[in-house]
Amino acid sequence: MLPAVAAKTVLVCAMPLELRPVAKRLSLRKAGAVWIGWAGPREVVAVVTGMGTALARAGTEALLREGGVDRVVSIGITGGLAPDPPIGTLVNPETVINSATGASFRPDPLRPERPHGIMWTTDVLITGADDLAGLRARGVVSLDMETAAIAEVSERHRVAWSVFRVISDRADDGSVNPEVFALSNQDGTPNPRRVARYMLRHPGAVPRMAGMGRTVARAADYAAHAAIDALVG
Repeated sequence: MLPAVAAKTVLVCAMPLELRPVAKRLSLRKAGAVWIGWAGPREVVAVVTGMGTALARAGTEALLREGGVDRVVSIGITGGLAPDPPIGTLVNPETVINSATGASFRPDPLRPERPHGIMWTTDVLITGADDLAGLRARGVVSLDMETAAIAEVSERHRVAWSVFRVISDRADDGSVNPEVFALSNQDGTPNPRRVARYMLRHPGAVPRMAGMGRTVARAADYAAHAAIDALVG
């Protein structure tokens, strides 16, 4: 169970690699299951929930139920869907949709921006050409696994929420498939045994996987810096 921490701003990441640049830039210190510190004049508490809507919902709820929070920020990576915007683009969606329920949520931006497109939150890895074409036709520009759940909890607690996610890969380029997706544990950390087996089966994939790792790290770093810059004004 997460400790009760009073904070003005809650930063929610799904994976440790998304939190790492946040904690480094803000010099956050670990306090039990969370990280605490300041972003300019704002007291912040950051949490890694794990991947998927259930964990994101539970982690956000644990930090909001005690009250005293005035904003929640979803920070991390997202999968690109349309040919444009390209990898490395910061996504400020106009709407976030929970694919399981159809519920839609509109972020409350931290700073003036021109939001565009839909972020589609799903617990299912979507790579089929027809499925992706259908989402593109609806105006979906990126896919993630947590933001709609974070939004749902925030709105239920009447807390403003924002999104800072950067495109790290493409859903339609084959870089992420079920086998690659299974290389991570649900908390977002690599599964060493699965990674070793994958590399033995696909020795030629080592350079590609290393490149993907660097791209993901850069995307997470950009998302963290964009969120912090907006927080400190």
